[in-house]
Amino acid sequence: MSDIRIQKTGEPDILQTSDGRLTLSVPIQIKRRSGRKLITLPNGETAPVRPWDMTPTPLQLALARGHRWLAMLESGEATSLKEIAAREEIDNSYVSRMVNLTTLAPDIVAAILDDTLPNHVTLFDLASGTPLLWDEQRAIIDR
Repeated sequence: MSDIRIQKTGEPDILQTSDGRLTLSVPIQIKRRSGRKLITLPNGETAPVRPWDMTPTPLQLALARGHRWLAMLESGEATSLKEIAAREEIDNSYVSRMVNLTTLAPDIVAAILDDTLPNHVTLFDLASGTPLLWDEQRAIIDR
């Protein structure tokens, strides 16, 4: 059975016993940041943040809602945007604007998901009056 011990000092080491078992010694520290545990190596580096540990941005949440609501319409689970708004107890226009996000160019969607969209671009810029042509959408971002 393996045994894990947290060692805060020392050098990494591999020890082989006479019965063939290996003991791997890696000095690490486990720190809490925003309620999450991060592993800190002796040189001060922290392990990279995993995508599933990050809190989604408002724009990412809006994009997900838009796709979920569009899927509800396409599957027949809901018959109209008005019905979705009634179920969610929100305004019809908000549902409509979020569904507009499903027409964004793939590179813009990737930038939203990677959180690399320029800071001047807002949810309102992308959700209301979104042009259908992808080149025109990119022009909004490049302003």
